[in-house]
Amino acid sequence: MGQGIGCPEKSRKSEPALNQSMRKAKDGEEGREEAVERSDKQLRALRGAADLNNGAIGLYNMGLSCCLNSLLQVFFMNTHFTVILRRIKVPIAHTEQKKSVPYQMLLLLEQMQRSKQRAVYPQELVRCLTLHNLKLFVQYDAAQLFLSLWNLIKSQITDRQLADRLTTLYTIRVQEYLVCQKCSFETKRDSNMLTLPLPMFNSCSQRLKTLEDSLHCFFQPEQLTDNNMCLCEQCERKTPCLQESLTILASIPPCCTVQLPCLSVPAVITLTGALLHPLLCPCVIGRGRRYMTSTCFRGMRLTCLPHTLTLHLKRFYYRKSSWTQKISYSLPFPQSLDFNQILTQEQCHPDAKEKADWQYDLFGVVAHSGLASCGHYCAYIWSLTEGRWYCFNDSSVCQVSWDDVKCTYGNSHTHWSETAYLLVYMRKNPQ
Repeated sequence: MGQGIGCPEKSRKSEPALNQSMRKAKDGEEGREEAVERSDKQLRALRGAADLNNGAIGLYNMGLSCCLNSLLQVFFMNTHFTVILRRIKVPIAHTEQKKSVPYQMLLLLEQMQRSKQRAVYPQELVRCLTLHNLKLFVQYDAAQLFLSLWNLIKSQITDRQLADRLTTLYTIRVQEYLVCQKCSFETKRDSNMLTLPLPMFNSCSQRLKTLEDSLHCFFQPEQLTDNNMCLCEQCERKTPCLQESLTILASIPPCCTVQLPCLSVPAVITLTGALLHPLLCPCVIGRGRRYMTSTCFRGMRLTCLPHTLTLHLKRFYYRKSSWTQKISYSLPFPQSLDFNQILTQEQCHPDAKEKADWQYDLFGVVAHSGLASCGHYCAYIWSLTEGRWYCFNDSSVCQVSWDDVKCTYGNSHTHWSETAYLLVYMRKNPQ
């Protein structure tokens, strides 16, 4: 204060120059801040939640919400999904905003990217999901919850082009077929799937050793016999009426082996259970007409794979006691998948351009630890921009190695160990 009084002339002369210099510095600082803000916005639009300078961000458990948290991290770390999420039309009404799942996910993503804490609370999104009957304190199955979340997101995106992009990003297209063994007549039907539910055992109840074995088994044709037989309209018109009738066949005791002459090569078929279901031609039982039984093959061909491919390992099954059991034995999965090498030509019918892009890298693993009735979920996710693995365990997030991810293969001797349940692969060369 005394120095200002002692030099009044010098202070007044230097004041304009000082103010001008300060204004220039301030303008330059504001310009830099605007440039940083623009760059930050572009960065958020292109990257996932864990790829910003604030590092990977966790989600606090709101009440048995580990399954939800793991799936949200898989969604948010997928940059192709976040690009779609950022282009949704924001609902105008406040009440509609509260009920919009994609909008609440967008707000949560922004909150995670701005946060300086290690984790955030997803309470607004959780409240939104409760309005759609996805409540807290419920032990959810990750595969079922993924389908529920995806369908809610898709149904609430009002922009048709964005909804179509979301469908293309995740949807698997297959062709189901049914072939009559007698007349070789084939029925086809195209259908869509969000996950491939892969078995842990083959048709002979033998353990499958690798993920490739499980994929090959899933697309292996299945022979339909007994009560699973279906009607072949072509054979019904061509096959003559034979001796067996509804009343005669219905009177045959279960597990009785009979000779059926309707087949081109006589075969012995064991009848197990009620025969009131429509059986496969040329021996369909129905409406007083006499038919014989025959077998057919049912299978599935892969026609189109999405950019983000979700594989569901069927580790949970129901026993006769109605208790759900978990299959914990090891099933190794690779970091890279080439479907051209795994499936036969009969198991996949893509066009040449589509088939060339059937190479995938592992992007995420949703792992389950514990028992079927009491367990915990976490997610291992590959950062597309940083090129490293993260483990998202609710509010705890840490960097891990591929050896840590391989620990989710499973272990039949340790039921509480982590086992991979959902595998998310991403196309190597996206177009």
